[in-house]
Amino acid sequence: MVTAVRHLGPNWYASVMGTAIVATAGAGLPLHLPGLRTACTTVWALSLALLLTLLAARTLHWTHHRDQARAHLQDPATAPFYGCLAMALLAVGGGALVVGQDWIGLRAAVVLDAVLFGAGTVVGLVAAVAVPYLMAVRHHVHPSEATPVWLLPVVAPMVSAALGPLLVPHLPPGQPRETLLLACFAMFGLSLLATLLMLPLVFARLVTGGPLPLALTPTLFLVLGPLGQSTTAVGKFADFAPGVVPAAYAQGFSLLAVLYGVPVMGFALLWFALATAHVVRARRRGMGFAMTWWAFTFPVGTCVTGAESLARHTGLAVYDGLAVVLYGVLVVAWVTAAAQTARGLVSGELLAGPRPVPVALRPVTARTTSGAGR
Repeated sequence: MVTAVRHLGPNWYASVMGTAIVATAGAGLPLHLPGLRTACTTVWALSLALLLTLLAARTLHWTHHRDQARAHLQDPATAPFYGCLAMALLAVGGGALVVGQDWIGLRAAVVLDAVLFGAGTVVGLVAAVAVPYLMAVRHHVHPSEATPVWLLPVVAPMVSAALGPLLVPHLPPGQPRETLLLACFAMFGLSLLATLLMLPLVFARLVTGGPLPLALTPTLFLVLGPLGQSTTAVGKFADFAPGVVPAAYAQGFSLLAVLYGVPVMGFALLWFALATAHVVRARRRGMGFAMTWWAFTFPVGTCVTGAESLARHTGLAVYDGLAVVLYGVLVVAWVTAAAQTARGLVSGELLAGPRPVPVALRPVTARTTSGAGR
């Protein structure tokens, strides 16, 4: 077991995020299918089990393979995935209040969410500062190396912003509730502005540098994360603001939910189409399964919750329909990624170390007395 986790990187937390969002997004659908909520609760329980398993495995990794763990931090392609740890904690914690309380009870769900929200928020804020710092002073990255993975650490506070309001009603009335809600709004701004700094680098790299390598092509879907999650966040602010902040602020949040959410969701659909076109191209050129396929899950799930929020605040049936369609995409993506991951774990391929790059030998030219070959 200790040897098996040597190459277990922080990117594996994406599987927890992708599983948890299937549960929380499904619970908000405008559908009343028999057994849907029970299925969502079951998936949430699976995400909790996955989180506990990965936390234990990653603890072994840091304990017995500290050299490899440090190497991950020094690797500009791996370090941004530390944002996934924060988002995994937050996603499972939020799911506890959305569906998990059906099985563990409201009190246990509040305690679990409070613990995971606190830990996830701290980790996310640290990652939002530490990873860009490492990129600047240690990684020495070039703009031509920009990928959507760079967004991961700065998106983590946006997940806190979207899920923190769920805890507001469980705090004492007055300043505790208002403080948490406005703290979530501050993290919304922090993450949004940081994303607006990073996203142009990613888009410029894509347009001027050509398509991403095949294995990284699914990461284009990561751009949907801050778009869908920010739309979800402003909707949550509007849901929980009445009675918590002054009436004028609550009305402002209601306006923001629509005036911000509608155009951002429009851009999310544009990016969804662009990313899909790139993935289709990559599949035609032989793109095989990699852990990057989990990028098809959580970011799409945030667009589902964003569409659900817009349906509540606009009353438009088109957003209900959009949420259902995107949720169908999410479930197909999750089943595919989960099945391929299980297959890779059984075969041992996903936990194997990187394959050595073959070294090409220089051709040797024989010297002859006749001068041939000179």
